[in-house]
Amino acid sequence: MAIKRALISVSDKTGIVEFASELAKLGVELISTGGTKTLLEKEGVPVIGISDVTGFPEILDGRVKTLHPAVHSGLLAIRDDAEHRKVMEELGLGYIDLVIVNLYPFAQTIAKPDVEYADAVENIDIGGPTMLRSAAKNHAFVSVVVDAADYDTVLAEVRENADTTLQTRKRLAAKVFRHTAAYDSLISEYLSGQVGEEFPERYTVTYEKVQDLRYGENPHQKAAFYRKPLAVEGSIATAEQIHGKELSYNNINDANAALQIVKEFTEPAVVAVKHMNPCGVGIGTSVKEAYEKAYAADPTSIFGGIIAANRPIDGETAQLLHEIFLEIVIAPDFTAEALEILQKKKNIRLLKLGNFNEGERKALHLVTSVEGGMLVQESDVHAISEGDLKVATDREPTEAELKQLLIAWKVVKHVKSNAIVLVTEDMTIGIGAGQMNRVGAAKIAIEQAGEKAKGAVLASDAFFPMGDTLEIAAAAGITAVIQPGGSIKDEESIKVANDKGVAMVMTGVRHFKH
Repeated sequence: MAIKRALISVSDKTGIVEFASELAKLGVELISTGGTKTLLEKEGVPVIGISDVTGFPEILDGRVKTLHPAVHSGLLAIRDDAEHRKVMEELGLGYIDLVIVNLYPFAQTIAKPDVEYADAVENIDIGGPTMLRSAAKNHAFVSVVVDAADYDTVLAEVRENADTTLQTRKRLAAKVFRHTAAYDSLISEYLSGQVGEEFPERYTVTYEKVQDLRYGENPHQKAAFYRKPLAVEGSIATAEQIHGKELSYNNINDANAALQIVKEFTEPAVVAVKHMNPCGVGIGTSVKEAYEKAYAADPTSIFGGIIAANRPIDGETAQLLHEIFLEIVIAPDFTAEALEILQKKKNIRLLKLGNFNEGERKALHLVTSVEGGMLVQESDVHAISEGDLKVATDREPTEAELKQLLIAWKVVKHVKSNAIVLVTEDMTIGIGAGQMNRVGAAKIAIEQAGEKAKGAVLASDAFFPMGDTLEIAAAAGITAVIQPGGSIKDEESIKVANDKGVAMVMTGVRHFKH
């Protein structure tokens, strides 16, 4: 066997002229279509048009050109089947040994903010996937290339053996079906969204590999990082790493957790995260002041943590960051002075986000794997304002308390349940996370706060099933509480709050986080 005839039709023309030129020099006859044919002819590469093979013109604005028996018989014929060979000979049909095809730029089209539906639909490729699938199915005899990264491999093997190896053809065929599956998945997702099918009967998503990771949560677990083709701007998936060693699985998880919290705030904010939970959150008039509060919230846990800021890191803030060991600093940008300071530590990872709309959140689908399946839900982007709160106690919270309660509520929704967050003076002072009961979470937060708990406010991610949490909160000096409400024993909690002079507001919204 030898590659004698190739069909080329590419939207992404990266490297195609050089590849086609080398194939022609090796004696391969080239067939091409539309814009690819025009380009090759312009560059002096010998090529024949698809119409010369099919005996039929390209019609309907190019919608129909390769959907023809003369093309697909040449791709699908089993070369060592006598009956197939007989039919090909009787009909005067030629074999196609190599297919180089990539598809209409559907992802790039729908990525345009002002894309029209008709334009999106027009960029759904039909002939390309059909040729790819035909060639990939018949990979015992046909080589198929969908990725320019494989051009050199194919050329090297053709130079050496006149054909590719079966192992290479198998690998290329597998890549084709991954490619077409991803392409169809994007189309499916877009069209489903256009008609409001949020949770369809079949849920298909596609991701592109960013990098292999050294390991997963633990060294004995393999892992890789993937992102959606149209990943959200200002996310970990689209962040630019401008310094430091490679991100790990845990780094990426923690960095994402920190970023989701800091996006809750429109004023300058800094968040420190350890093991997916915030250990310090600070709000200030500047990024430096916000960091100082986040650090003061828990100077012990922040060591080796991840820092996220919603403002560019300046030189003064960088100097403070430089004083402790941090795994990652995430920010919209870094000043030249800040980079000079932080890059003195070779291992610290610096992630530049570019612009992101903090405080404005669009619900996205979150996918969680379970054995044998997966769970899909909207991301928790629910936000409240002062007007949404219902005062449940005799005493209303003061304006100062209300401000602190809203900060606490923005933080507690991102803390593993059961969760309690204490806030005072625009910073967290105690966080109880991931406990099996709410009283335990409150005790941890209060113990961490110590004397600072006096005059602070408390947020609970879910309702109080009884009054015991409020009892210990009041005893610690907590003056105001924010919680969802909705327990059959709400009145018990309200009575305790009234007896202790604690103001309590209810949101009507729960923020469980597992």
